Amino acid sequence: MAKAAGEETEELDHRVKRVKCDSENNGGETLLCGFQTSSVLSDSAREKTIFIHGKLDDQDAVVILEKTPIREDTLTDLFTGSRLKLEMRNDIYSTYWLQAPPHLNEIKTTVVCPATEKHVKKYQRQESFLVEESGTDYESITLPYIQRQSFSVQWVYNILEKKAEAERITYEDPDPEVGFVLLPDFKWDQKQVNDLYLIAIVHKRNIRSLRDLTSEHIPLLQNIFQRGKEAILKNFNLPASKLRVYLHYQPSYYHLHVHFTKLGYEAPGCGVERAHLLADVIQNLQSDPKYYKTRTLYFPLRADDGLLGKFKEAGRL
Repeated sequence: MAKAAGEETEELDHRVKRVKCDSENNGGETLLCGFQTSSVLSDSAREKTIFIHGKLDDQDAVVILEKTPIREDTLTDLFTGSRLKLEMRNDIYSTYWLQAPPHLNEIKTTVVCPATEKHVKKYQRQESFLVEESGTDYESITLPYIQRQSFSVQWVYNILEKKAEAERITYEDPDPEVGFVLLPDFKWDQKQVNDLYLIAIVHKRNIRSLRDLTSEHIPLLQNIFQRGKEAILKNFNLPASKLRVYLHYQPSYYHLHVHFTKLGYEAPGCGVERAHLLADVIQNLQSDPKYYKTRTLYFPLRADDGLLGKFKEAGRL
């Protein structure tokens, strides 16, 4: 998980649950056995994901299914415990369908329930457009739109206040000015470092996005950059030279956060049209204290995004 600014910013109210439809879940997370499919919103053969709209306990729901990567530490079990069915053989080449043992054949599942119309649209396959936003455009178009929408980030405050996901926090600096919490993104199953994905969420609550950053925030950004890399090295044995550390613009939700992903992993939203390397952000602010107040920025928006409509109304697209 390119994503839209408008739909995505509501970011699920954190009523997101990973579930398995088996006996392990009795008395636990919501079961999917009663999920009734309405439509496939989108799918990706490359990323091996599918987004499904339907009903769960008579409520609208979106279910996201994602095949997990093959891990090196499971290869022995995979080769010794699987069954092969021959599909084709030609000279030295042969292809098979491999049926892996159940414990190696899990599908990562995310459930959004109850899902709003915005959630459904968020995951629906749509055309995207690249928006050019000047500093003036931000003040006159984007900022008023954000303020009118009043996108909730209560789920972020729940994390910061330890009311939710406290057990998932990898590292925390509690300082109110330069502190942050570091925890795994829901897109990472934490079973291997090849697709490592963590999020640093700042404690300060008055920074919405890249546009709010000035030179006064450099100590905060440097602290996240340094402490975050140190925590990942300590906990996952992954050096800084193998990390991609960046911010999104537009962001997924309007509370400043920083993405840490493994360099070789093509995480959603890591493309040049949306991702801004944290090292570059720091240097830009060192050169110009109000760099992101005036800089023209580019970002993708989906066809049904309300913000895109505002740019069209203003004749900026």
